[in-house]
Amino acid sequence: MEYTTFGRTGLKVSKLGLGGAPIGGDFKDVDEAEIERVIHESLDLGINFIDTAPLYGGGLSEERFGRALAGGRREKIVLATKAARFDKDYDYAGIINSVGESLKRLQTDYIDLLQLHDVEKKPYDVIINEAIPAMQKLREEGKIRFLGVTTRNLDLLKRYMETDVFDSIQFYARYMLLDYSAAKEIIPLAKAKNIAVINGSVLGMGLLADAPAKFLNEELTSEAARRMESLAFLRRTEPKGLVEPGMRFSLQNPDIHVTLTGTASSRSLRANISYCDGQGLAPEDHSRVMRLFADSPSLFA
Repeated sequence: MEYTTFGRTGLKVSKLGLGGAPIGGDFKDVDEAEIERVIHESLDLGINFIDTAPLYGGGLSEERFGRALAGGRREKIVLATKAARFDKDYDYAGIINSVGESLKRLQTDYIDLLQLHDVEKKPYDVIINEAIPAMQKLREEGKIRFLGVTTRNLDLLKRYMETDVFDSIQFYARYMLLDYSAAKEIIPLAKAKNIAVINGSVLGMGLLADAPAKFLNEELTSEAARRMESLAFLRRTEPKGLVEPGMRFSLQNPDIHVTLTGTASSRSLRANISYCDGQGLAPEDHSRVMRLFADSPSLFA
């Protein structure tokens, strides 16, 4: 396992983090015993960054992490969750209430990183005038340590980064083999401001795993298939042959602090951890990838 410093927070984090959506059963029904094994195995194998949210499983993800981390493991990890949910208010009281509920589900007194979830779905002035002051109050009270923001809207993300309020950012499906639009402005800006970067959905909602999410439309999957044909030179011979190069593509970027793996399977967890060994794509392959879609529009609108 590789580790890095999480931007200006100074936290030491594993470059591979465990994402909480599959833990909440968002993609398929999961076995409770297997979920607990996955969480404990991830920690045993060196992952120390966990990313969850009230949205995942309607709170089930946080509850399952809370149960698994009780008994001494909580203090050994960097725990990140989010506030609030797209169907909840992001006003001052809404953020305070969201964190209070998360703390109960997670069975902890504090959250290392609280991220505003999918801010493109809420008015900018509400975030600035209500949500951020609530987060700052929670930090003063010791209930959270650092502030983050998440969205796949890169223009909006840049706007929030320029407030200098946030210690971390998280985007998804914006730095992967099929779409690396975050490389143009967002990642360099984060580096300049020493903001930590979390990269989600590096397999493109299952596209690179040859198992696209059912909610993806035909136009998107067709364009993805066309781009994947251009990536044939990277494909491994085993099934799901673009998973390994897809993971290594993100993990090798020194300006991405945490690459999330979303899994509820011990087998895929171990495979993804094996890619966090400091070996990225061959330089000529990486350069070729970065030329392929440099002028292409973002795959996910």
